[in-house]
Amino acid sequence: MNYLFPLESKEYLLQELETIRRWEKDQKDLWFWEKIGRLPFALLDKIIPKTVHEILGKFLDELGNYVQTGGHYLINDRQTLFHVSRAAGIASGSLSIEEVAHVPLSVLNQVAEETKELHKQIATMQGATTGFGGIFTLAIDIPALLGLSLRVLQEMALIYGYQPREKKERIFIVKCLQFASADYVGKKSILKQLADSGKVQREAISEFQGWREVIITYGDNYGWKKLFQLVPVIGIVFGAIINRSTIGEVAETGMMLYRKRRIMEKLKVIDPPSSENFFA
Repeated sequence: MNYLFPLESKEYLLQELETIRRWEKDQKDLWFWEKIGRLPFALLDKIIPKTVHEILGKFLDELGNYVQTGGHYLINDRQTLFHVSRAAGIASGSLSIEEVAHVPLSVLNQVAEETKELHKQIATMQGATTGFGGIFTLAIDIPALLGLSLRVLQEMALIYGYQPREKKERIFIVKCLQFASADYVGKKSILKQLADSGKVQREAISEFQGWREVIITYGDNYGWKKLFQLVPVIGIVFGAIINRSTIGEVAETGMMLYRKRRIMEKLKVIDPPSSENFFA
């Protein structure tokens, strides 16, 4: 069934686009205390159990498997599309992913915000649980946090009308994950890659740096919890905070970058020349 939705004005879409570009400019380098905070991790590497190092090593394999096949991270499309349908005022039935592309941007933004907040709550509970168990449950947190990150990015893709089961979208999702954990230079590099005709192109040096930043970030999250796990209450609280922050950043990145793609697609309909340089 085809549903008709009002077409947004060009002025509104450009205003939304400017909001995203301001967000991109605000993606600064690490704060000073975060840079200092990374110093202990060279020493922590010597005392972190071999098992955890192996888990961090498998992290790359998991991401590679996700890009190739989707692995076990692919979500239930119908549930997310149903959520968008309800927000769009569809009382019966559900929108197809093609129809989602025509839903007003304000509705998609609302659903994306709700999804972000939901996953932040889940991450908070997950972080508190793994923080409570010390070294025995902390090793579970790394793959669990990766899984939650990939799932929220897949939901953002669906919310804005893109199919995460397609390989090109899985690559874009990994780029979002890299962007969320990269430093300022890394973020600029990823945006540059996305600016090339709207396609995710493989550049060897940038790819290597992107993977490195993802690993460092997740390693840092582990390291901070390792430092505080000897004090149970602090371990629980800090685990909850760091996981909530990580998923919040990942969700916001996916929401902004997918929103930008949808805006550019909508502008193509209104004024084709204005949609050139997809991510410029």
